[in-house]
Amino acid sequence: MRSKPAAKFQYEYARPALTVDIVVFALDADDLMVMLIQRDLEPFEGQWALPGGFVHIDETLDDAARRELQEETGLQGIFLEQLYTYGDLNRDPRERVVTVAYYALVNLEGHNVQASTDARNAAWFSVNELPDLAFDHAKILAAAHERLRGKVRYQPIGFELLPEKFTLRQLQHLYEVILDRELDKRNFRKKVLSMEIVQETDEIEKDVAHRAARLYRFDQEAYERLTEQGFHFEI
Repeated sequence: MRSKPAAKFQYEYARPALTVDIVVFALDADDLMVMLIQRDLEPFEGQWALPGGFVHIDETLDDAARRELQEETGLQGIFLEQLYTYGDLNRDPRERVVTVAYYALVNLEGHNVQASTDARNAAWFSVNELPDLAFDHAKILAAAHERLRGKVRYQPIGFELLPEKFTLRQLQHLYEVILDRELDKRNFRKKVLSMEIVQETDEIEKDVAHRAARLYRFDQEAYERLTEQGFHFEI
């Protein structure tokens, strides 16, 4: 068996550790929620923080983010996008640590949250009522919230927060919660339907106190086709 050749170059200076942290957003009935885990290890044992952890030597950043999210909260198969890199010298009391932050979007229906590994607990919190967070996670969360507010207006990522089939009322509520302002009902519906990326189904709401509304579905194929033709999504 041939021996593995020695590396041509060797780094002689100290290197920082690398972690990933994930801001997971979800839409509640009346609020935008964020997933937090309660740390079971020092530093900041017992304090709330974003899901995340150290990147393994043999995995990509995206793979590390998805692994940590599944290990600490049980969430998997959800929208995930890289946010920023944070490298303040004293952001972690253990050692020099650089973190790559992500934000994720999840529909609460069909996703059960279960804490494990080094997380004592996992729970949803309103973005407007947050506990004190470990490390620099309050700063990371604020940046992710701002990114979501900006991006949701120009890319249809907001649909990731809804069930597969939704009403136009639910869709408008989503944008009002994220943008933190009221939208004109008539203008909003007219604009959304004119984009031709929301497909009407033959179903209506069930078991509701008010008049049942028509259910719609986001048409990913139509969106991609229109985008190739120069279509620009904007709310």
